[in-house]
Amino acid sequence: MARFVLLLCCLFVFPLPVSLAAVPDADRARLDDVLSGAGLVSDVDRLQRTYTALHPGLYRYATPEEVRTRFDGLRRALAGGATRGEAFLAFARFAATIRCGHTFPNVLNQPDALQSALLGGAQRLPFHFRWIAGRMVVTDGFGIPDLQRGADVLTIGGVPAQDMLTALLQVARADGGNDAKRIAQMQVLGYDAIEAFDVYLPLLYPGLGERPIVVWRNPDGTRIERALQGLTLAQRRAQLVNPAAAAPEAPAWSLDTRDPALAVLRMPTWALFNSTWDWRAFIDTSFAQLDAAGTPALVIDLRGNEGGLGVGEGLLAHLAAAPIELPRIEHRVRVRRVPDALRAGLSTWDRSFYDWGDAATPRAEGDFRLTRWQPDTGVERIVPVAPRYTGRVFILIGAENSSATFEFAQQAKASGLATLVGQTTGGNQRGINGSAFFFLTLPHSGIELDLPLVGQFPIGPSPGGAPPDAGIESDIRVEHTVQDIVEGRDAEMGAVRRALRAS
Repeated sequence: MARFVLLLCCLFVFPLPVSLAAVPDADRARLDDVLSGAGLVSDVDRLQRTYTALHPGLYRYATPEEVRTRFDGLRRALAGGATRGEAFLAFARFAATIRCGHTFPNVLNQPDALQSALLGGAQRLPFHFRWIAGRMVVTDGFGIPDLQRGADVLTIGGVPAQDMLTALLQVARADGGNDAKRIAQMQVLGYDAIEAFDVYLPLLYPGLGERPIVVWRNPDGTRIERALQGLTLAQRRAQLVNPAAAAPEAPAWSLDTRDPALAVLRMPTWALFNSTWDWRAFIDTSFAQLDAAGTPALVIDLRGNEGGLGVGEGLLAHLAAAPIELPRIEHRVRVRRVPDALRAGLSTWDRSFYDWGDAATPRAEGDFRLTRWQPDTGVERIVPVAPRYTGRVFILIGAENSSATFEFAQQAKASGLATLVGQTTGGNQRGINGSAFFFLTLPHSGIELDLPLVGQFPIGPSPGGAPPDAGIESDIRVEHTVQDIVEGRDAEMGAVRRALRAS
C-alpha cells in the first residue's frame, strides 16, 4: 500500500497517494487474533537489530544500556503471546520511549488488512475537544443536545478522562521531553483526518464500544450522562477544519484579505505529498497581492500544522531583505550502506536510501555525516525573492508544530523576521530525525514501524551550554482557557490585535 510520511523541510518527496475514505470491512485483520509469543519475540529481535543499526536518534536521549533494557522489557511483555491489538500497543509504547516524533507504528503505513482493522468501525467520539490542565474540554459538540461548548468531559465508559490522558501519553510520539506535543497529539480539533486519539482509544479501552456512556459537566453547571453514538472515519473526516483540502487538486491554504489592516494566511497543513495543487504559485501570488495592496500586517496561521514539505523557506524568501543564514545543522546517518542481512522487511520510496555512497563521510564517533541535502560547509542560506513583504509579520504556533513547521518557527525566530504568537512548538532544539525513511514490517505480527534515517544535530556553541530539551518559545505567550472556548474567542488572534494596537 501507499506510504505516508512527515518529512523535514529540506526535502520534496512525494509518496504514492493514500485514500482517507472509509475503510471497508472486507478482508479485515482481527485485532483480537492471538499471536504466538515466540513469533512476537522474533519480531522484537528483528526490530532491535534494525533500529540499533540504522536509527540515528536511538541514543539521543538514552544510553545503549537503557535502550537494551527497554528491548528486553518488550520481549518479556510479549513472550507469553498477545492479541494483534495488544502487540500494536506494545510496539507503540516502546517506540514512544525513543522520544522521536517520527518513530512510531504509523497507521497509514500498516498492511491493508491491519489498517482496515485499526480504522474501521464507529468508535470515534462525536465531538472535538482540547486538553486544558488535564481536563477534556469540548470545543465543538456538532449539535449534540445538551453538550455545550466548554463542557468538561468527566468520564467515558466509566473511565475518568484524566486517566485516559495518562494512558494515551504512553503511546504518544514526540521529540525529547516535549510533553506539550504529546498532549496536543491526543486532542481532536479537526486538523487531521486520522487522529491518534481515535486510533488508540479503542485499543486501550476496547470495552467502550460504539455507544459509550459519556458524562460531562456543562459551563452552566449542569451534569449530563448520555450514550453517544460514535463516528466512522468518513464522518470524522466530514468534521475537518478544511474537508475540501483532502482532494488532491484542492487548495490547501487560504489568504483572507477582508481586513485591509491585517491579512491572514491560513496553512493548516504542509503535508502536500499527494497534492497536484501548485502551492508554490499560491505563495508567490499571495505575496504579490499583499504587495499591491500595501497590507500593513500579516498573520501566518500554522495552528494544527505538524509539518510536511519545505514550505517555510518559500515564505522566508519573501520576508527577507538579505540572504538568511539558517541555524547550522549537521545531518548524520548510522551506516553508509545498509547490510544485506537487514534489508528483509524494509521498504521505502527511494532505493538510494539503501546506499548513500560518497554523500556519507565517516565521523570519529563511528557514524557518518550526510551531505546529500546540505553543502559541505554545513552553511545553508535562503535567498530573498521579490516581492518582499515589508509589513509586520506574526506566526501563530503551538505544540502541534513539530517537523517542518518547527524548523520554520526556529528559522523565523532566529532571523527576527516575525513575531511568534501562541504556545511553545513541538519538535526539539536538540535536533529531530527524519528526511528519509524506511518502513519496517515485522514478519510475524505484520506490524509496521517507521524508521527515520537522518538525524539532525545542531552545530556550534549554544548559549548556556547544550540546546534546551524543548521546542521554540513564542514571543507572545497565549494560554487557552475554558472561557475562551465558551465565548468562541480566538485567543491567538486576539493577542495579535492587541500587539498591533499597542504599536
